Amino acid sequence: MENTPLDSTLGKASGVRRIIAATRYSMQGLVRLWREQAFRHEVYAFCAGLALFAIVGAAAIDYFIFLILTLLLFCVEALNTAIEELVDRISPEISTVGRHAKDLGSFAVFCMLTANGLFVLYVLVKPFFRLH
Repeated sequence: MENTPLDSTLGKASGVRRIIAATRYSMQGLVRLWREQAFRHEVYAFCAGLALFAIVGAAAIDYFIFLILTLLLFCVEALNTAIEELVDRISPEISTVGRHAKDLGSFAVFCMLTANGLFVLYVLVKPFFRLH
């Protein structure tokens, strides 16, 4: 019988070693995500949004909300990429379930893109309508 990862006799890291290992895994995920063109576009859009916020004199809270929304977008994009990779690995043939999983992940990204876009629009028009 073949061993599974759960049968490993290696001990898990603890304390500082565990934090270092988790950080390394996260950075590997970031490097993987950077290979996705959509993620790179989202990073560029974030930078453009910051520049636009500076031009219109956005408040500190606007920057903070934008940062949180963008980090949520990055999380959803990472999960969507993970779903796509798993579906492609487990079910390389075209299947309805696989297509639905990918479509749902894509919709989640779309929702976050919409939330980010609407917030940026709000911040950009707020000075013209004195919305507070």
